[in-house]
Amino acid sequence: MAIKDVLPQARKAKGLTQEELARKVFVTRQAVSRWETGETTPSIDMTKLLASVLDVPVLHLLDLPHEPACQCCGTPFTVPHMEKGTDADGAENPDYCKWCYDGGEFTYKTMDDVIETSAPYLVEATGMSLDDAVSFMGALLPTLGHWKEA
Repeated sequence: MAIKDVLPQARKAKGLTQEELARKVFVTRQAVSRWETGETTPSIDMTKLLASVLDVPVLHLLDLPHEPACQCCGTPFTVPHMEKGTDADGAENPDYCKWCYDGGEFTYKTMDDVIETSAPYLVEATGMSLDDAVSFMGALLPTLGHWKEA
């Protein structure tokens, strides 16, 4: 769901007016109004702050597709050439891509490793800035299965 649809619900559930939310995140009431009407979209970092103030998971505010994705890097399996990884016995693993998990071994040891490698591809695919890609991945990765288990 788009942030314009989720933000007003989360704000009202917290019992805040647009003005009160604006003060808490250091913007104008008009900025909050523009986010809620879809005229503009808050940056990734602002979305993280909004999630914190509204006490909702950041992914609740991000408009992410509801499709199967690698549980290590977050890339949807619908991306062209996005092959699934393999277990040690060579069987396809449904949860991880081949770049993150191959032959039963994880390629990346830390989330920072994933971000450093993957953020430039996210920039290329979406046109977002590198800073926004890094921030987005920093919000997304901790919610994925591999990093929750780690």
